[in-house]
Amino acid sequence: MQWLVKGARPGDSLFFHYSGHGGQEKDQDGDEEDGMDDCIYPVDFETQGSIIDDIMNDYLVQPLVAGVRLTCIFDSCHSGTALDLPYTYRAQDGGIKEYNVWKESKGDAINILKGYASNNVGLMLSSAVNVFKRVQASNSANKEEVKQKNASPADVIMFSGCKDSQTSADANEAGKFTGALSWAFLQVLEQYPTQTYLTLLQNIRAVLATKYTQKPQLSSSHHIDPNMKFVL
Repeated sequence: MQWLVKGARPGDSLFFHYSGHGGQEKDQDGDEEDGMDDCIYPVDFETQGSIIDDIMNDYLVQPLVAGVRLTCIFDSCHSGTALDLPYTYRAQDGGIKEYNVWKESKGDAINILKGYASNNVGLMLSSAVNVFKRVQASNSANKEEVKQKNASPADVIMFSGCKDSQTSADANEAGKFTGALSWAFLQVLEQYPTQTYLTLLQNIRAVLATKYTQKPQLSSSHHIDPNMKFVL
């Protein structure tokens, strides 16, 4: 990561692609609305540990100056905000997506009902605790301060394999093992070489929706027009 961004100058175009294991760890500095840091697991993680989103933002985003373009693809689980970029876009209309603690807690709400129906007190309690933690973290996070800290004048764009609360599938397509997002990304670009950032996101989602439940995300280091032409 440090090698990639070192010495980057206005006009440079950088590309970073990670396809591998990802996870979540408890947020330590109060900057996550869901209370969890997203992370990736490099091959030496058992001895060196994971790499969390705060560090990846420090390494990949903060050193860049205006006029540099960095396009990132994170094909990993829990990667929705893997770079902690401040702006995420809705796939339906390209508007800015705001974190909705109740929407993100939908799975736990269903589990509470399942637990009640099956008299599973443990499932009910664990799901309720998850909802409480999200509400608590969302209320304590200073959203504007976090946005400013993680922003950059450089054009940093990230496509992630799924929402923070989801997993990204390992796939076997045409007899080859690959990450589902990586496969869909290539399929869409080969079929439509010219498209906007928003249509790219929409087309990737459409391809994945035929086989997978994950919902890729589009985010950026500063507010962009998602209807502008996608370029590398």
